Amino acid sequence: MCKMSFKKETPLANAAFWAARRGNLALLKLLLNSGRVDVDCRDSHGTTLLMVASYAGHIDCVRELVLQGADINLQRESGTTALFFAAQQGHNDVVRFLFGFGASTECRTKDGGTALLAASQYGHMQVVETLLKHGANIHDQLYDGATALFLAAQGGYLDVIRLLLSSGAKVNQPRQDGTAPLWIASQMGHSEVVRVMLLRGADRDATRNDGTTALLKAANKGYNDVIEELLKFSPTLGILKNGTSALHAAVLSGNIKTVALLLEAGADPALRNKWCRLQQG
Repeated sequence: MCKMSFKKETPLANAAFWAARRGNLALLKLLLNSGRVDVDCRDSHGTTLLMVASYAGHIDCVRELVLQGADINLQRESGTTALFFAAQQGHNDVVRFLFGFGASTECRTKDGGTALLAASQYGHMQVVETLLKHGANIHDQLYDGATALFLAAQGGYLDVIRLLLSSGAKVNQPRQDGTAPLWIASQMGHSEVVRVMLLRGADRDATRNDGTTALLKAANKGYNDVIEELLKFSPTLGILKNGTSALHAAVLSGNIKTVALLLEAGADPALRNKWCRLQQG
């Protein structure tokens, strides 16, 4: 279990934080060896020296702090740990080192974040691979339901997505609002991600809680490359229960090339007149 305790800041402790942040190993060792700076001293937010050094990627400082007895799994006020910060910033050497001394993948932030979720969100493929090898849960979710795959899809990190899918990530696992990884990739215009997820069984016509689909969102944004990938896996355009179609969304957004693409794909030509009126008006 990850515990949190706070200790009062001192001028020497502040100097130690500066040394950890800048990677000044000599100064850090001098302060720690003086016996006047606790290796687990914290700032006002509960940040430790080890967290600071891990965030900055100063592996020598991280090693010194751990060897001097720093508690690897202490959590900040927000719930973040040294492992979380190293993973978030893509410092794979630090991540590997921390695992060698018992770093936990189970500590969570206030929004449910874990090291795996952070690494996936920022596209750090090597870190994701290291975390999975050391027991990180591929099905970790933020409290809003976002998975590692969802966060990687949002950022368009294709190598991370391939790794997560090959490791057992659920391609259709939505957030609580019904947004699936394919939907968010389509909204962001990541056509290669869309293609890979469709090949791995993503449901093209899955709807969000508001009833929108990946195709409709891509049409609304004018992402023609995404639309072409979506149509390859199903030529049907689909109309929502409220009568909204992808063509309708493209018309309202004024995406001329998207309108043309959808009409060529067989969208309802009855909407052509509405488009012409908008063009003339």
